[in-house]
Amino acid sequence: MSALEISGLMLAAAAAGMINAVAGGGTLITFPVLLFFGTEPKTANATSTVALVIGTAGSIFGFRGQLAAVRPWLGRFVPVSLVGGLLGSMLLTRTSSETFAHLVPFLIFFATLLFLAQGAFRRLAVTEAGSGPTGGRQLLVAIFFQSLVAIYGGYFGAGIGILMLASLGFLGLTDIHAMNALKNVLGSLINVVAALYFIGAGIVDWNKAGVMTVGALGGYYLGAHYSQRIPRETVRGLITTIGLAISAFTFWRQFIAR
Repeated sequence: MSALEISGLMLAAAAAGMINAVAGGGTLITFPVLLFFGTEPKTANATSTVALVIGTAGSIFGFRGQLAAVRPWLGRFVPVSLVGGLLGSMLLTRTSSETFAHLVPFLIFFATLLFLAQGAFRRLAVTEAGSGPTGGRQLLVAIFFQSLVAIYGGYFGAGIGILMLASLGFLGLTDIHAMNALKNVLGSLINVVAALYFIGAGIVDWNKAGVMTVGALGGYYLGAHYSQRIPRETVRGLITTIGLAISAFTFWRQFIAR
């Protein structure tokens, strides 16, 4: 790789790590950059997944103070996240790059709308906000939704953070930093399963993945660490802005720029 390619991939991974730590969607930075440097689409997707999943450790460490508050929810969401991530990664290897690329704008836009409407979802929920696990109908809906998010996460992954935040808002969780901590843990599990499958399928460019991992580690930690110093409403506004921007960009890239 040239010095330009190494620098470009490292900077893209650092930016993606910061975005993923706050809201999700960093794949839409790393994936196009990999394509720009001549990486085949499926290899680009797999390489991005491997690089960013290793860097997820930085975001989990940055949110370590919030993990105790979300521990009761892990038993409900971890199993479906693991199974869904595996199914999604298997689906990717059996479909074309063009197919999943066309789906991305619609999924991210839908996720952003859900996040914007989470206040209405909370008012409809029968659980007490932030009170911990319950057995209500809204919990079953959230678990089912998380399984769909996990399948999509294993398939491509861009925007799964926003999708999970929308689901957690439906459950009545109100602390955006605790929600981010839970989202980062579940997202990392989804990506670990997908990364292992992609490695087994032999579609990872290890030279590029190594360079991007270095950048992602720094980006994840900085994003997780400094996002907690920003007022919660500001973080929510940033998450919404990122979702809308990613959606607009992917719509333009897939349907207008061609």
